[in-house]
Amino acid sequence: MIFITAFFVLLSMNKSNPIGFFDSGYGGLTVLKEVQKILPTYDYLYLGDNARAPYGARTADVVYEYTWEAVKTLFKYGCDLVVLACNTASAKALRRIQHENLPEYPGKRVLGVIRPSAEVVGDFSKSNNIVVLGTEGTIASNTYVDEFSVLSPITKVNQYACPLWVPLIENKKYNSLEGKAFIKNDVEMVLSSFPRADVILLGCTHYPILQSFIESIVPKTVRIVSQGEIVATSLKLYLERHEGLDQKITKNSSSQYLTTENHEVFEDLASTILGIDVNVEQIKFK
Repeated sequence: MIFITAFFVLLSMNKSNPIGFFDSGYGGLTVLKEVQKILPTYDYLYLGDNARAPYGARTADVVYEYTWEAVKTLFKYGCDLVVLACNTASAKALRRIQHENLPEYPGKRVLGVIRPSAEVVGDFSKSNNIVVLGTEGTIASNTYVDEFSVLSPITKVNQYACPLWVPLIENKKYNSLEGKAFIKNDVEMVLSSFPRADVILLGCTHYPILQSFIESIVPKTVRIVSQGEIVATSLKLYLERHEGLDQKITKNSSSQYLTTENHEVFEDLASTILGIDVNVEQIKFK
């Protein structure tokens, strides 16, 4: 009896409860990287649905279906907290998951990346005029406009869709001459269309991979803002407010990575983004 009790205590102690991160592909790694800096002792599990990326042009129902499938997978891996490190999923699936699905999963939490950005980015603009760059799905949802209208109503939110950027990044073509030409054309169109804007928010977690190139194009008076550090700070404050959840998350400074695509392809770009070598497991949704 003592042996059995000790076994289950040991099993409970060894059970992993990482913070789950989900994105349609690689972009969420830019958020995870910043979170790892601010919360280095926590355990993390990243899932990229690279086999079905990009999500940007898919319907809301399809994005919800794919996202909920991924979230359930992270739940099965032991995650009590999942961050949708994907603007399209945050825009098209988050509220539905929170309202329809989570009541059946007591103790589980799913957060997005749009609200944390809307809470602070308006303060960065002197002209109260910003541009949000995003996928077609994120821009069409008007989620940023809605969030800013509540959290920063004096901020004029302009939006611009960049449908080619995620495919360029996922296929590692963003540094090619043609890729740079497409990106530059979009940035110049934004500058000419919204001359009063002094902040450009990269409203897709893939886009920080392009940040240095974008900054080389825009005037010094225009600030380029990525979401990683903002989301990381917001997550830290969230865990401080939810001590019960924070105590359940395991803290062994470990990170694991899953992909629905070829693991070697994922490892190559993931290692470049994170600046470290990573081992990745390929999975299939059941």
